[in-house]
Amino acid sequence: MSTAAIAPRSAHRAVLRAEFTLFRREAGSLIGILLFPVGLLVILGAIPSFREADSGLGGIRLIDAYVPVTVLLAMIAGGIQSMPPIITGYRERGVLRRMSTTPVRPSALLSAQMAIHGGAILLGVALCLAVGRLAFDVALPRQIAGYLLALLLSVVCALALGALIASRARTTKISSAIGSVVFFPAMFCAGVWLPVQAMPDTLARIVELTPFGAAAQAMNQAMAGDWPAWSHLGVLAVWAVLLTGAATRWFRWE
Repeated sequence: MSTAAIAPRSAHRAVLRAEFTLFRREAGSLIGILLFPVGLLVILGAIPSFREADSGLGGIRLIDAYVPVTVLLAMIAGGIQSMPPIITGYRERGVLRRMSTTPVRPSALLSAQMAIHGGAILLGVALCLAVGRLAFDVALPRQIAGYLLALLLSVVCALALGALIASRARTTKISSAIGSVVFFPAMFCAGVWLPVQAMPDTLARIVELTPFGAAAQAMNQAMAGDWPAWSHLGVLAVWAVLLTGAATRWFRWE
């Protein structure tokens, strides 16, 4: 293998190591991705009525329905609130412009950020599932393959949405503002205030067309042991393609 082929790979690894070191020092990012969803799950699980079967939810408990919600919160926190300000901060300080004049391409930085935040999101997902199981006896996903597929598509959607926010925002303040505006509708669609399966039929059908609404339904179905509806998986796949394409098309390094 030629030296020219090896050098870019070494540069990508160096960027990944450097960004991972910086990410570990950002306690706020880790708290948002890892602790906020788990903290919400513990608070909700401490409410006695949330641990009782609810006929309106098909006989499951509210805490059972909220585990997929907290899983989605880890994705929303990582993809929408944590990643965009970091990338726009590099753009604002001219880091991306300087990188474009070196053998290390700016795309190495973007891929490193997506890999790091994707890993943090998956760790947050594992924590939510573990706390739900150990603290509140919430069953683990019974349809593992379907759950992993829905999870993967959901993470891609969250990271692509974050990349799209970062693609056009000129400054950190602007990306944070956009992230805050998107954050609350995303939480609603994920079912934070009302699980999607408990929403009125018309509202639920609308929410299921959003990436996080479709993800919530797909994960709930996999948790119960059913293969996620292809309609929900299809919505996630379409959003993943659209968001990734838009972020790629509109992303600017300066």
